[in-house]
Amino acid sequence: MSQDRITALEERIAHQDQTIEDLNASIMSLWKEIELVRRQFGKLGDQLNQIAADVQQLPEPPPPHY
Repeated sequence: MSQDRITALEERIAHQDQTIEDLNASIMSLWKEIELVRRQFGKLGDQLNQIAADVQQLPEPPPPHY
């Protein structure tokens, strides 16, 4: 193997390593966003359940013919 080929392979590996690190950083960032959205979605679900429970406790309005 010539020195030029070895150098080319080393450069290629270095670029691939950088790409892998960049992709990993992107994945970690997206994972954090997904977790935030999951927490927010859970809170909204809790709020919706509370609203539904509150509505069920309201007195029923009289029928329209009263």
